[in-house]
Amino acid sequence: MPLLETRDVTVRFGGNTAVDGVGIGVEAGRITGLIGPNGAGKTTLFNTVTGLQRPAAGRVLLDGADITRLAPARRARLGLARTFQRLELFLSLSVRDNVRVAGDVLRATGRKVDVEKETDRVLARTGLEDIADLEVSAIPTGRARVVEVARALMTEPRVLLLDEPASGQTERETEAFAGLLTGLAAEGLAICLVEHDLPLVMRLCTTIHVLDHGRLIASGTPKEIQESPEVVAAYIGSEEVTG
Repeated sequence: MPLLETRDVTVRFGGNTAVDGVGIGVEAGRITGLIGPNGAGKTTLFNTVTGLQRPAAGRVLLDGADITRLAPARRARLGLARTFQRLELFLSLSVRDNVRVAGDVLRATGRKVDVEKETDRVLARTGLEDIADLEVSAIPTGRARVVEVARALMTEPRVLLLDEPASGQTERETEAFAGLLTGLAAEGLAICLVEHDLPLVMRLCTTIHVLDHGRLIASGTPKEIQESPEVVAAYIGSEEVTG
């Protein structure tokens, strides 16, 4: 059974349907892709899963429990974490402080945590030790993306939602990032990846869901997605291949 699941989720903004009856699953220990053209509804679905957007219909389940009406902070304490398409970091703070601040989520669960020790562990795990004391405003965008991931990992999530995390990364940074995600999945983390870099998605993901105009048009293995006429027509075959 998927650790995270959406069932018939529908989101409307006025008369527009941004997400139309979408059901996807994200399994523990695997990287699941979520792709589609701009405006397909991917970020809106992420917002619904994390509680920033209330659906008009449908349910969000975490480990079989209905979390559709829970507040975002409650979902975070239950193990949901995400990054954003646009960087959401404290630019005037150091990399270390940006990661450390997420320790509040751990404290809110009632666990006794050595935040300093955990911060050091996460910085080492994500390869950020060499820039830990630099202000985020002074580091390249590609590494700032990893800082967002590190901050999310600081909450000890069970599910990690990544919204275009490789954007702005160099080829070398992307390779290192791919290794990080593969390692995290191997440790049991459930990862859902929205990404414009299709070769990266095809290489990392075991299952890929494809949205178009708010509807789920295909789900399957990378090979099945690449060979789907509907997906090729709607997305892969288009000139603009963006997440």
